[in-house]
Amino acid sequence: MNYKLLDDTIVAIATPPGLGAIGVIRLSGKEAINICDVTFKGKNLKKQDSHTIHFGTIRDENGQLIDEVLVSLFVGPRSYTKENVVEVSCHGSPYILQQIVELFIRMGARMAQPGEFTMRAFLNGQMDLSQAEAVADLIAAESESAHKIAMQQMRGGFSDEISALRQELIDFAALIELELDFSQEDVEFADRTKLIELVHRIQKLLKGLMNSFQLGNAIKNGISTVIAGRPNAGKSTLLNALLNEDRAIVSDIAGTTRDTIEEVLNINGVQFRLVDTAGIREAGDQIEAIGVRKTMEKIAASTLLIYVFDVIELSPEEVWNDLNNLLKEGIHTLVVANKMDLNPYTKPEDFQADNLLVDNIITTSAVNKMNIEYLKEKLYQSVITGEVSSDSTIVSNARHYAALQSAYTALDAVLNGFAAHIPADLIALDIRHALQYLGEITGDIGVDDLLESIFSRFCIGK
Repeated sequence: MNYKLLDDTIVAIATPPGLGAIGVIRLSGKEAINICDVTFKGKNLKKQDSHTIHFGTIRDENGQLIDEVLVSLFVGPRSYTKENVVEVSCHGSPYILQQIVELFIRMGARMAQPGEFTMRAFLNGQMDLSQAEAVADLIAAESESAHKIAMQQMRGGFSDEISALRQELIDFAALIELELDFSQEDVEFADRTKLIELVHRIQKLLKGLMNSFQLGNAIKNGISTVIAGRPNAGKSTLLNALLNEDRAIVSDIAGTTRDTIEEVLNINGVQFRLVDTAGIREAGDQIEAIGVRKTMEKIAASTLLIYVFDVIELSPEEVWNDLNNLLKEGIHTLVVANKMDLNPYTKPEDFQADNLLVDNIITTSAVNKMNIEYLKEKLYQSVITGEVSSDSTIVSNARHYAALQSAYTALDAVLNGFAAHIPADLIALDIRHALQYLGEITGDIGVDDLLESIFSRFCIGK
């Protein structure tokens, strides 16, 4: 993005492509109100107050009527971008929207680049970088929990926590830097004991934020949940029961599912991306072999594994053998003892093992939807305990997670430096590195190289 163009007045369609009852066109820049006023027939927009809405028509240079519209005025700095902002609400015809945009361009505006409105909000001090990124997360939120995380971050909860930590570190860093100016005097302005305590406290908080990333990322993108087991264990029936619809073909013939079937299940505001897979066994043909290989690949990439077995067909030893081949580090596993209607005397305790807690064994009859609601609750509890509250700080952004890791490592270097009694200038360098990584999250340092990558993922009108 050419930052020299950020003084221009920009225009873009702010509503999704396609037909709709209403479309919105957004202008931002010092000439936004003037450009719209030239084409608007109604009131003199230049004389109207901020945060007002006006009815009129948009006409082209020849006086030709394009549409009847509502014009919303936001006079800078009381706007999203802190510039003059105009939003034109017209009928949602793609033709009408394009005609108005082209008219505004002829009047002096230029097409906005992806994310340019939000970038201007960041550059003009309306929000910090993590809040700006949260705008994109909020737009993309597909569940209640993802919405809560994005909203909490957009309101500055995460930023405030990082900024407070960073300021404390800056105060100590200033004293270390001051010592360097008096290196010949052999004096210490910074209390080493308090600085070490501060570093430990910051690392503890950073560790908590980093530990929240797995949950935050899962909530943001949906939890990859694989349903696996031997052929005819009832995996597809279980998928249908969880979804409460006939999504997968169900048959008594083993090996019916040859390819993966993926669907989304929302449980208490958390999205689970369910993947029904081919039965795991010695493949009878090439196509089935491909299906089994895909199953193992899906399991390796999953966050949750639902292992389903037939209580009539499998012994505890066979179940344990299957799990030994399927269990992967970092994958939470729930075991579903299916077809309990055919053998109601099966006890979960019979299948308990060192790597399998009885609490993670759920008895079901998928065909009769027995214990399906309990299974849903177990799925939810395996990801999150209680709801995501509005005041909880959860990291869901991979860039933030990487910066937190780098800051933690830099602070480790500070502690190691103190332990090894290395010179203060080298310790000061490690502190600067930690400050830089924390500053990258909120944009408190120069991050021009990051901006295009971040904002290019936004939609044009945002």
